[in-house]
Amino acid sequence: MADLSFNRIEGVTTYLNSLTEKDGNVIHCVNVDTYPFGGMTKRLGYSTYLGTPDNGTVNTLFSWTKNDGTSLFTYRASGSSLYYSAQGTGAWTICGNGTIGNGAHVSYGTLDNTLVVADGVGSTRHTTNGTAFTDTTLAPVAVDISEYQNRIYAAGTASSLFYSTTGTATDWSPTSPSDSSSPFIPGGWKLLKIFKGSDRLLATKNNLAMYRWDGGDLVDLATHLGPSSPYAIGEVEDFRFWINRLGVFTSNGGKPQLISNAVQNQFYNDDGTGIAGSVFDTAAGGVHQYNYYVSIGTVTDNLVGEQISNAVLVYDYKHNDFVNYRFANFPTAYHSYKDANGVQQLIFGDATGQCYTANSGNSDNGVPIETSMQMVVHANTPFLSKEWGYIEVMTNPGCEAKLQVASADTFQAASKKWVEIGNLTNGFSQFRIPAESARGRLLFIRIYDSGSTKPFTLYGINLTYNLIAR
Repeated sequence: MADLSFNRIEGVTTYLNSLTEKDGNVIHCVNVDTYPFGGMTKRLGYSTYLGTPDNGTVNTLFSWTKNDGTSLFTYRASGSSLYYSAQGTGAWTICGNGTIGNGAHVSYGTLDNTLVVADGVGSTRHTTNGTAFTDTTLAPVAVDISEYQNRIYAAGTASSLFYSTTGTATDWSPTSPSDSSSPFIPGGWKLLKIFKGSDRLLATKNNLAMYRWDGGDLVDLATHLGPSSPYAIGEVEDFRFWINRLGVFTSNGGKPQLISNAVQNQFYNDDGTGIAGSVFDTAAGGVHQYNYYVSIGTVTDNLVGEQISNAVLVYDYKHNDFVNYRFANFPTAYHSYKDANGVQQLIFGDATGQCYTANSGNSDNGVPIETSMQMVVHANTPFLSKEWGYIEVMTNPGCEAKLQVASADTFQAASKKWVEIGNLTNGFSQFRIPAESARGRLLFIRIYDSGSTKPFTLYGINLTYNLIAR
């Protein structure tokens, strides 16, 4: 009887050939994190953040801390209003001059203790007190805002990139001594998003073209792999992350690099069950503590064949791993900020007008978190049958996770007949694999739970087996 141990469990891989990958490859996981290193843990839940001043979809969340380091405001855009919360704890209150286009997203940037906002429809506005906004004279209607080289840059509604006078967010006059200007971004189509990388400003268009601006020279990056949604861009250590119809990409000022090979069939597959095309242009996303989150809707990869509704794709930058979440309330906007106590918080909004604080508690605002992860084992001999003996699983004592197995000769979803083995409450659990699953070329392992008391942490698995001679 041979032993096979898995004490380095990594994120989901469905695009690569699991028969040529290592044993114990995770082919499906929902609501787990790749923590600790080499293990898996059920994700934390969330609770409500403030109230619901309207029932409109929360399209934008952001925050601003003034130069005194203590005056904090969080903001939300929903319906036709921009709201603020003083110190991130006060009730949502409509900003002065806070009417925006109905359903509009709001972009923002800060300079010289001034916050500038734009919604792509009405006047660009600014505030110095955080609660009331003033129309910014001569500033363009803008689809996006960014600070760069001590100026505020504004992406216009066509292909002109505007910038303010050096050192001020409110002077947009092109007349000396002011030096505001508006370089033209060539190539047809219109501006979509602007952001910084490696001390350069990257300007993207809605045909996914990308340009790099250093304050004087404009460089065509000769690529059409830019972001398709301007609302799904996140940043870690000067690396920006985004999605388009080909996958998740990253860049720190150069050409984009594809990083999502492990889950490519969630983006497109031969069965047409990947991310819906309409999602790519409006998907919400953001970064919190080295994780990139993006709301991708309902997907079914064509390897495992299991549907994930209201899916959130999560990229763990530290571990270079992907997992999927399924929140009880589908996120429509994300924001990570440091609260008044200096704690980094992740908040998100939904289509009902409610916001939530994530990564706390063991339920989704009272709804149990349903977790499922599947692994496949071939014992490095996928073409030979095995007699599966014992399975040993190491978890945290007291958890509510349960174990199932299924033996099969192929990857067809219909060929997997799951057999319930038992619970993993003891921390170290050993089971004899039942006769109905004891023979097969492949062994599938499923760990799942739907409790809300004590999340599970999976540390490792050991299997015993015998090869069956031809």
